[in-house]
Amino acid sequence: MRIAEFSVKNYQFTLIIFALVLAMGLNSLINMPRGEDPETDQPSFSVVVVYPGTSPEDMEKLVVDPMEKRFNELDNIKRLTTSINDGLAVFRVDYKHESDKDEKYQEIIRETDALRKELPQDIYSITIQRFSSTDVNILQLALISETASYRELQDKVETLEERLEKIKSLKKIESFGFPEQEVKVALNLEKLAQNRIPVNAVLGALQSENVNIPGGRIQVNTRNFNIKTSGEYKDIEEIRNTIVYSANGKIVYLKDVAQVESGYENESHITRLNGHRAVLLTASQKEGQNIFKVDDAITPVLDEFEKELPATMKMVRNFEQAKSVEKRLTRFAKDFIIAILLVSITLLPLGTRAAIVVMISIPLSIFTGLFLLDSFGFTINQLSIVGLIVALGILVDDSIVVIENIERYLRAGKGKREASIEATKQIGLAVLGCTATLILAFLPLVFLPEAAGDFIRSLPMAVIFTVLASLFVSLTIVPFLASRILKTHVSSEGNIFLRALKKLIHGTYTRLLHWCLRHPWATLGFTFVLFIASLGLFKVVGFSLFPKSEKPQFLINIETPSSTSIYETDRIARYVEEELKKE
Repeated sequence: MRIAEFSVKNYQFTLIIFALVLAMGLNSLINMPRGEDPETDQPSFSVVVVYPGTSPEDMEKLVVDPMEKRFNELDNIKRLTTSINDGLAVFRVDYKHESDKDEKYQEIIRETDALRKELPQDIYSITIQRFSSTDVNILQLALISETASYRELQDKVETLEERLEKIKSLKKIESFGFPEQEVKVALNLEKLAQNRIPVNAVLGALQSENVNIPGGRIQVNTRNFNIKTSGEYKDIEEIRNTIVYSANGKIVYLKDVAQVESGYENESHITRLNGHRAVLLTASQKEGQNIFKVDDAITPVLDEFEKELPATMKMVRNFEQAKSVEKRLTRFAKDFIIAILLVSITLLPLGTRAAIVVMISIPLSIFTGLFLLDSFGFTINQLSIVGLIVALGILVDDSIVVIENIERYLRAGKGKREASIEATKQIGLAVLGCTATLILAFLPLVFLPEAAGDFIRSLPMAVIFTVLASLFVSLTIVPFLASRILKTHVSSEGNIFLRALKKLIHGTYTRLLHWCLRHPWATLGFTFVLFIASLGLFKVVGFSLFPKSEKPQFLINIETPSSTSIYETDRIARYVEEELKKE
């Protein structure tokens, strides 16, 4: 192959390529986005309709039915699901995978706007959101306290949220675990009767002043009426001073006919961590971000916040995705070092210098593969790391074959330059065919359709790019290095390791090979029986497109009858917690 001759004769150019490959690979390794899972582009959207004070039945009739009819008329709709609650309807619109995500997003917006005039005019809001693979949380932490009030916990969590929101690489920050704050209005029916003010007038007065989603209630005897939380009100005193009646110079304020208090809704959920009362905060990162750089930005904020906590509170970092990604990269680094050591041992029969040449080809192939992955928009994630680990076992094949043939030419008395060129030319086509076979083996995974294909694609591409890089290195860098590093051999039999290997081959292996050639039917029969027996292992080994998660965690779901109170459910959950602590 002329490329080998060019690389050896124009060594200055080859050295530049050598340095360029190293620089590009290192740059990709440092700057490539990192995450636990690959980023996928899923054409799915949510449409959230907020219509305060509407029952699920009315919501279905007035909002859901016309919107579902309009959405089902759109092209390439794969699935449409809807959930309805008091004053709230959530649609999930899934398009077929081949649909253009940006185009369909504009279509949803356009169709929703066109439908708006057919919907009730007093709908509070219609929000359209895209689904993204980066919506997965990279951080979950808990604020634990057995004595602090929910108000104190909420104040602290909101303070931390404000600080984290200043980090530009974070996408969404949410908190959970404490009941929502609400305003309770207890009407005095006697005073309402004295002033001849109907209950509906009070509701109307509050609603006219306030335009937000339900978040408070009016209590009249045993009946509750939803009201809207403060969109215009700044404090509870403004609510108390709301005018509920005005006629003939007489003004009646809400505080004149009702008791207004700020509090929390009835406890509907309980959150604990390791048996302690807790509230949770989660954060996700934006697309294309390096999770380690995001973690570096988060850590000082959390450290400073933790120092400010009172003695009654404790912050626990329950989940940090950066730690999981770091663990996988550390494992890859160990496998990388082991691969280099094993290659050095395997190549002892060819000599130390030949082993050095092949060992240099390993990082060069990996760096080139990383550069190609980065250039085509892939990230470093658990699947691309698996692909690189798989490639470690096969990327040295081309370099070993080339260096072994060069060594053979050297033992035959050829000069270093001549041996490097002629030996590479002789087997160049065979190396190319071997590489093509490996690529074809992984190519079907590249063309897997829909979300599964998007998710797994970085694995075969990591293998393919790295194997292609090893082909380039074996036909260019390896012959160049061989012409400079290897030395001519005094003995045509090679070193002591090669002589021992030849003795083993000419002894045991040669006798076994001769026996197989003399008994072809017995050899074929044994091979066929071995093949049939191996088919039975499929049931034992099993099959799965993706391996089971290696995370040391599991989920326990406790279901109680619908009539069970939250306190009874909590008692059962505490029993399970105590049993788990014994393990």
